[in-house]
Amino acid sequence: MTNTLAQTILRIAKEAGDKIMAIYDKDFAIYEKQDTSPLTEADLAAHNVIVDALEKESDLPILSEESADISWDERKQWQSYWLVDPLDGTKEFIKKNGEFTVNIALIEDGKPTMGVVYAPALNKSYVGIVGEGAWTEVDGEFTAISARKHDGAQVWKIVGSRSHQSPEIQNLLSQLEGETELVAMGSSLKLCLVAEGEAHLYPRLGPTSEWDTGAAHAVALAAGANVTVLDPNDPLNDNADALTYNQKESVLNPFFLVSA
Repeated sequence: MTNTLAQTILRIAKEAGDKIMAIYDKDFAIYEKQDTSPLTEADLAAHNVIVDALEKESDLPILSEESADISWDERKQWQSYWLVDPLDGTKEFIKKNGEFTVNIALIEDGKPTMGVVYAPALNKSYVGIVGEGAWTEVDGEFTAISARKHDGAQVWKIVGSRSHQSPEIQNLLSQLEGETELVAMGSSLKLCLVAEGEAHLYPRLGPTSEWDTGAAHAVALAAGANVTVLDPNDPLNDNADALTYNQKESVLNPFFLVSA
């Protein structure tokens, strides 16, 4: 992976990850008498690192979960911008299971074209450049990844929650021919599992915001996967619309499906 801009974004994500890990590695009990939670502190520390670095590298506007109060009148003028979630995976951070990420995406004309997803506690990154390819990165070593379509002999691997599955998910699973297996994962890493061929589908039938998905969406697209709007009544519709960004006032995503 030789793309200079992507290398820069990966470096920025790792710098933010270092700030997060400095807080994550502490005993959370020390925060009990303070007003600021470790999660909030980690969020803001990562946000500040990313925004400061991006502003030095680019003139593009930045939409981050920690600075999301930008009016629609302003946002709708944007053709290209950075979409950032400084710390995705609140439950994972609190549980200390390592499955949280730093997400930085480049959005152009409503589509994610480049994304970096860094899981600092797992020491693993995902980089996707639409039209060039997708990679995992560990300790400076890049490995190309690609989504893998299901074939009839395989068990369907479905990314989902560790908790009880909703009736809508059960409906989707009932339409698949053959056995199914749940692959549990937190944060934006769910999309990345499909991108690297570890799962076939990730149906999302719960609330997410655009910054939750933008970076991993780019990785998935670059790896050959699809990310489409999901209709619970017709979950496997091959003609479903692609998930888009900054096309409406609300930053909430519709339900969506990631498929190889």
